[in-house]
Amino acid sequence: MEDKSALLDQLRIDRGEPVPAGPWRWWLSCIALALILGAVAWFFWLRPTGARVQVAVAKGVTTAEASASSILDASGYVVARRSATVASKITARMVELDIEEGEHVKAGQIIAKLDDTNIRASLAQAQAQLNYAKAGLEETQVNLANAQRDYERQKALLSGHFVSQSAVDNAQTAYDARRAQLATQASNVTVAERGVALAQRNLDDTVVRAPFSGVVTVKAAQPGEMVSPISAGGGFTRTGIGTIVDMDSLEIQVDVNENFINRVEPNQLVTAKLNAYPEWQIPAHVIAVIPTADRSKGTVLVRIGLDKRDDRILPEMGVRVAFMAEAGATLGGASGVSLPAAAVQTSGATGVVFVIHDFTLERRAVRIGSGNGSQVTVLSGLSAGERVAVGDFAQLKDGAKIRIEP
Repeated sequence: MEDKSALLDQLRIDRGEPVPAGPWRWWLSCIALALILGAVAWFFWLRPTGARVQVAVAKGVTTAEASASSILDASGYVVARRSATVASKITARMVELDIEEGEHVKAGQIIAKLDDTNIRASLAQAQAQLNYAKAGLEETQVNLANAQRDYERQKALLSGHFVSQSAVDNAQTAYDARRAQLATQASNVTVAERGVALAQRNLDDTVVRAPFSGVVTVKAAQPGEMVSPISAGGGFTRTGIGTIVDMDSLEIQVDVNENFINRVEPNQLVTAKLNAYPEWQIPAHVIAVIPTADRSKGTVLVRIGLDKRDDRILPEMGVRVAFMAEAGATLGGASGVSLPAAAVQTSGATGVVFVIHDFTLERRAVRIGSGNGSQVTVLSGLSAGERVAVGDFAQLKDGAKIRIEP
């Protein structure tokens, strides 16, 4: 038992007396505390403050890239140069309609028929008047021939002193009257013929035909409705039967800012993209620049022809176009740098960017070149590699502090 106690005593650790702390440990504690307080102060007082922005780096654009890119972008619509709302030439009730939306029609094809009952009756009446006038003309011709024979006979008797001069004069007067009556009857026949022609024209107008080949886009009337070339009947009369569009006449019309119209010229190559098919590039060219400006919008209308016809291209579709630079040429001989469109505050041919220096901003004016919607080419005022702020322009100003976000 005593042996076990002795063994336990040998295993016990003798800690001895505590060693008093020296002055060097107190100084270490003070230095550590000072470092912590400095780090906290730096975090709260020296950290970046201000508007939150993202960074865009200006990328250089080579001359070859600038030549292959667009020098101007614009938006507009597909329009048809040849489109017509077909209407009747007379006021009548429609009895037959032979068109539907989306149907292809050819020039001269019958698309509708109107009620022709009254017009056929008028035609029959005009024909009867013509027959009556012709009968009167024949009767007058017979009477004229009889008066001519009587006049010649009276002249022969006068030479033999068998009749008096007054008898000859009476025969001549009767003859001249028949000739005048014949001329009147001939005029009556002409008038009657004109009446028949008018009635026949009205009858032909009851059949409405397509003025040109195209596609029916609107069916505006139904059988049984009254149609008229003018508005009548208190709004219950249709003034149009249907709308036909010549799909071969489709083109693009865009409004170009007058500040950039000097970049557009006839026969210039254009690339078009429909809003419905944004990945489909359609080759096109400039037809003409309309020589007038819209003072309310400050734009000039440009007509663009489509080099490729496709059934997917429909009237009134929205479209974006890119006017291409000539091969081997760049705008003003300068290629410039490329930036995201959100990094540039544009105003016509110029713009403003905010260049980042550490955590402060520098407001800088630049000259704008081409763009494609998401990217903008800056021709001057900015160098490749410079960092530009992307954020809310209302919160950005020259010399402002910023916080950079990824």
